[in-house]
This record gives sequence, structure tokens and C-alpha cells, in this order.
Amino acid sequence: MAEIKKVLAFDIGGTKIAYAVVDAAGNICGDVVKNATPATKEAVYAFLKSIIQTYEAEVDAIAVSTAGTVDKKNTRVTAPVGNMPDGYETTDFQSLCSKKVYVENDANAAVWAEYKVGNAQGKDNIVMLTLGTGVGVGIIIDGRLLTGKNGAAGEVHFPIRQDKKRRCKCGRYDCLEIHMSGRALNLDAKEFYKDDNATSYDVIAGLKENKPQAVEAFNHWQNMVKDGVVIFADIFDPDIILLGGSMAHFIDYDKVGKEANAEIVTTPFELKEAAFENNAGIIGAALRCVESDKTCSVI
Repeated sequence: MAEIKKVLAFDIGGTKIAYAVVDAAGNICGDVVKNATPATKEAVYAFLKSIIQTYEAEVDAIAVSTAGTVDKKNTRVTAPVGNMPDGYETTDFQSLCSKKVYVENDANAAVWAEYKVGNAQGKDNIVMLTLGTGVGVGIIIDGRLLTGKNGAAGEVHFPIRQDKKRRCKCGRYDCLEIHMSGRALNLDAKEFYKDDNATSYDVIAGLKENKPQAVEAFNHWQNMVKDGVVIFADIFDPDIILLGGSMAHFIDYDKVGKEANAEIVTTPFELKEAAFENNAGIIGAALRCVESDKTCSVI
């Protein structure tokens, strides 16, 4: 197979599909284009096919960063994905193009981008928590991506309360995800504002004006993020924990980092915001694809 120099990389999520051409060093060539995610699996496939046909002549491979569990061979999604169209897991990515098509979980792609060219360069033990509708988790241990036996490692669906306060999308009550995600801040907004129409946007806007309800809601949410950071620090003893996603912009990193390091029973770690925000999946998937014909270790 010819050396991979340029990759057409997609980042597929429940609300949008973004794509760009990425070179072998992880540089985005040109613009990142974003489109709303189509409503059916057939429409998703047709959209991907049309974009690939446009760029196929100028790239050497296709990379896909996607929500959902991905098989160990990086060819397909292996289980239903809650925020994607019904049947999305049956998508035949390999038939999209005659060239190499490499599929990676979005959280794994994101942490790989940070490890190789982002804010975790030079670190070999990394946890990245992406604060979106849910919480994406990417983990690198001793320079190797942690995927588990079937590619499902790094879930945050474990309970942190016993009083059945919030129902998580997984069906259980009070998973960490439902208390530290972007969706969690929406729920905090409704609770602290005592208004079912309140959202995280109200909290962030109110925080800038020092409104009491906004400050209370945000501090409660940020404390839950800190608790999540402590859990992952104690389990994995990382060099660094990165927070990604648009909500990560608002975290007080000095405060959360100091408080978390004061609580852990493992060794001190660094807490930072991720470098690439919404482009991490595109960059990481492209880099994983480039490296897939070389040495690219997973656990």
C-alpha cells in the first residue's frame, strides 16, 4: 500500500458531521466543513459517499471518528448508538471507498490527537474527558491507547449516588455522566433557577453577571466535574487529565486542579483544557489512520 500522506477525515456525531482533509502530520488542510447529521442511516451513508467521491482523487485514505463502540480492527461500529439514527451501527464503512477506510471511536481519536500534536505531547499517561451531551473518555496508558477487549473501555455509566435523582440515558440512575456532562448543566439550570425552561446558556450568561442562581448552578456542576476528575485520576494515575468540548472553556482549571489533587490518593497530575476542541476527532482519526500501517499500539 502506498504511503498515506493525506486523509479525508470525518467526525460523526448525533447533531453534526464535520469533515476536512488532514495531512500526515495532523495539520488540517483548508476548512473544516460541518453539516447536520441526516435523520436516517441510509441518508448518513449517502452523505458520506457523496463527500468521499468529491475528495477521493486527492487523498490516500478515509478516516472516520464516530460516536459508538468500534471493533478492534477499526472497520465498523459494533453496537447501537443512542444519539445516532436507528441502525447506524450496521453502516458498511468499508464499501464507501476503494481506498483504506479507518474507523475510530471519537473519544479515542480525540485523546490521540492531544497525545500526538496537542496539549498532552510528551506525556505517556493521559485521560481526556470530553464534556458534551454525554461524557466521552479517551485513555492512554504508557503510550498505548486503552480500548478494552471489544473497544468499549472508558465508559462513565457507573452510579455516584444512591437516591435515584437523575435517570441516565443508559437506563440506570445517577451515572457520573448525568451529573458532569453538558446535559447535566442543563438539568442543574432547571433545578437552581426553579424553571423548566432554563438551560446551560442561562447559567453561562448569568455567571458573567454574577447572578446567584447561575453561580450556584455552575459551582455545583463544576464540583461534579471535579469529582469525575478525581475518580479517573485515582484509577489511572495519569500525568495529565484534559477536558475537551465547548463546556470545557468555562472550567476554572486552577481551582479544580488544586482541589482534585488535594483529594486523590494517587500521585499529582496536571489538569488542562484540550487544544483542539471540536476538531480533535478529525485530527486524531486521521493520525490513527496514517499510523495504522506502521506501529500503533492499543491495549
